[in-house]
Amino acid sequence: MAKTIRFDSPGISRWLPGCPKSATIFGQSGVTMTQVELIRQKIETLPLGQPFGAAIFSQVAERSSIDKTLARLAKAGLIAKVTRGIYVRPKMSRFGIAPPEISKLAALKTRGQPITVHGAEALRQLGLSTQVPVKPVYCTTARTKSFMVGKTEVRLQHVSPRKMAHVGTNVGTALSALWYLGKKGVNHTVFQTIKSKLSSEEYSTLKAAAAEMPGWMARSFREFENGKSRA
Repeated sequence: MAKTIRFDSPGISRWLPGCPKSATIFGQSGVTMTQVELIRQKIETLPLGQPFGAAIFSQVAERSSIDKTLARLAKAGLIAKVTRGIYVRPKMSRFGIAPPEISKLAALKTRGQPITVHGAEALRQLGLSTQVPVKPVYCTTARTKSFMVGKTEVRLQHVSPRKMAHVGTNVGTALSALWYLGKKGVNHTVFQTIKSKLSSEEYSTLKAAAAEMPGWMARSFREFENGKSRA
């Protein structure tokens, strides 16, 4: 039998003004009031706008029970479904619910595997290109797959662990750009631009990473350092 749970506590009304005072959120077997309350309480501790998946509730209930509860909370308007398996505590703006960062969604989709920006985006971030990728693409050691966020397709592209060095740092972004350009694309201007974008400490880290670079990249970098690279 369907039951009704109250949501007019200070915790709920604080993070979602105007939410219903109560909502019928479950009625099927396998989901207890205790599990619903524990899941709801966990959600209340999350920052507004931070996406989350079912995995964070794994110690509270079985996966099927978690999925049922999250679906009902979303139907009640207490959380918002962003894409398959990922929800968010709504962060409101004057335009409505503020969408979470795509990179955070991509990180959740890889289930703990690291991600880094695709080479084309790395070039843009470093000022080596003005082109904005048509769709968001992230590199990861997880398997290749795509998912939809509204009408936007987000792609996760599998790469070797070697191409994930210094992930999440400016040095990692520089390396992603170099891998993307390839042997024929790197030159003095590329290295000079990268050097100008990195702090002295970051550039020292990049130089130390030369030992991990493929042969063609390491040679081009040494030539730049020795003043012998082509423009």
